[in-house]
Amino acid sequence: MATVTPCWNYTLHLPRDPRAPGIARGTLRLILAAHDLGELTPTAELVAGELLANSHCHTKGPYALRVLSPNPGRLRVAVWDTDPTVPPAFSADVDKDAVPPPDTEGGRGLHLVRACADEVGVSVLRELGASRGGKLLWADCGRGVAW
Repeated sequence: MATVTPCWNYTLHLPRDPRAPGIARGTLRLILAAHDLGELTPTAELVAGELLANSHCHTKGPYALRVLSPNPGRLRVAVWDTDPTVPPAFSADVDKDAVPPPDTEGGRGLHLVRACADEVGVSVLRELGASRGGKLLWADCGRGVAW
């Protein structure tokens, strides 16, 4: 008898605390192990770590990690924060192959996300209702199976 793997998602709300990104990465590892997606852990953890670090360094409020699997073997890692400003590496007109100069001290993290993920995107949340505004940066990765 064939079984259907249902879609699933988790959201971890994080305070503005320097320990929060590490806690989120540990939670991500547990989620992936529980759903038998351990082979995606290195990529997903790198993506989550960079997105979380970006939120922690460049925003003043809380943030959240969201992990979802819309299809078997596929994963979306997303980070929400309160700042609606889209980072330059995620803007639509950015050169996807451009790399920051080697002598710069920052700016490589989101380029790493672009290089490791199958697809990336951003949603700017303008409504201040339940979403509290801000933005959601996301990256998709998987076992090489098309969506």
